[in-house]
Amino acid sequence: MENKSPTASQKQPTALYILALTASWERFSYYGMRAFLILYMVNAVSDRLGGIGWDTGFAGKVYGIFTGLCYLLPLLGGYLSARFFGERRSVFIGGLLIMLGHFVCAISSALPFFITGLTLLIMGNGFFKPTVAAMVGELYEQGDSRRDAGFTIYYMLFNAAVFLAPILCGYFGQTYGYRYGFVVAGIGMLLGLIMYVITAPKYLGSIGVVPKFKLRKAAEAAGQVEKKELTKEEIDRISVILVLVFFVTFFWAGYEQAGGSLNLYTDKFIDRMVGSFEIPTTWLQSVNPILVVAFGPIFSWLWVKLGKSGHNPSTPVKMGIGMLFLGLGFLCMLVAAFSRGGDNAPMTAKAGLIWLVLTYIFHTMGEMCLSPIGLSMVTKLAPERLVAMFMGVWFVSSFLANVIAGFTVGFVEQLGASTIFGGIAIFMAILGTVVFLVSRKLVVMMHGRD
Repeated sequence: MENKSPTASQKQPTALYILALTASWERFSYYGMRAFLILYMVNAVSDRLGGIGWDTGFAGKVYGIFTGLCYLLPLLGGYLSARFFGERRSVFIGGLLIMLGHFVCAISSALPFFITGLTLLIMGNGFFKPTVAAMVGELYEQGDSRRDAGFTIYYMLFNAAVFLAPILCGYFGQTYGYRYGFVVAGIGMLLGLIMYVITAPKYLGSIGVVPKFKLRKAAEAAGQVEKKELTKEEIDRISVILVLVFFVTFFWAGYEQAGGSLNLYTDKFIDRMVGSFEIPTTWLQSVNPILVVAFGPIFSWLWVKLGKSGHNPSTPVKMGIGMLFLGLGFLCMLVAAFSRGGDNAPMTAKAGLIWLVLTYIFHTMGEMCLSPIGLSMVTKLAPERLVAMFMGVWFVSSFLANVIAGFTVGFVEQLGASTIFGGIAIFMAILGTVVFLVSRKLVVMMHGRD
């Protein structure tokens, strides 16, 4: 068993890298499919690449509901894991359903196959998302200074797969037909399952094998822990999770424009020519993950360095900073919209690629201040017996955000891109400021677990 003492060497547990690689293949399959999903839905059925032929507004709503449910079902999946299956088994069940979902979508663009495939993907995400992250949290004791850095490393590593996903799945999808993009995504999840089954017994030990509720009951029966209701401190910590879930929802609503309105805007209005080569729209979905890989070591080092010096910002402050970065990103998109002559400019007028790249740079910096820190926070603040379930609660923010992001696609067409991009930038600046103002109170309610 790895030494999990707070005073141990800063070396991370080997199991962290096993779980990160498992998550990498799942993220490869998801983001590979997400890179072309809305393009697939709006593409004509008669086109050589195949498609469903829906109008942009309706496709955006379906996209938002689907991606949103991928983040809502972890609430149920986390509960089932804690009560019945255990985290180890839930990860396998989730990966299997995800793989099947991609392959079913690849069979045909007919509505029954498409809906069945998306449903399997949603169910698979429900089992997979909260449980793999919960097991990462179990690698560290409370107070272990490596935890935030560990989650940052975990986040960085699986984003390496997210970088490759749009390139590979997008290439096959936009070269040979979108069904082949689904096939590549499904193969990715299959490889992840094989790796997980082979390595988990050796490196994870007993972590995640027995459901948390069963462990709790056994400990109560043996008199090792006292059966009791939630304490005042536990309720306060849960309240902090819920408050931050509320604020983070709006961050993700802006961030998730990447696969919807930003993806469509890039396809229509960003100059993607580099010399004589036009960059495929789906490839630009890889900018964010490669930036995560680049920034990950920097932020991981930064949190450890600041922690040693006693100047590490609190979790709420880090999240507030993340929201300000997101606002700066949309300010860049507002400049892009004006640079091509505004919303009434002719379709042939294009904005420079640099503005999109700057947007993703700021968005990624915001993401690094918020997403891995949020995952770490849940494992610190949730009662130990309820970590997987509250990991699902954390993902509820992404459910609401993806639905909002999907419906925003239609508003961009109605109100204009500059109105939407500018509005998001202002709103995120206000929201980040509010989080700063309430951060001290939230830290008090965390009762030393920050």
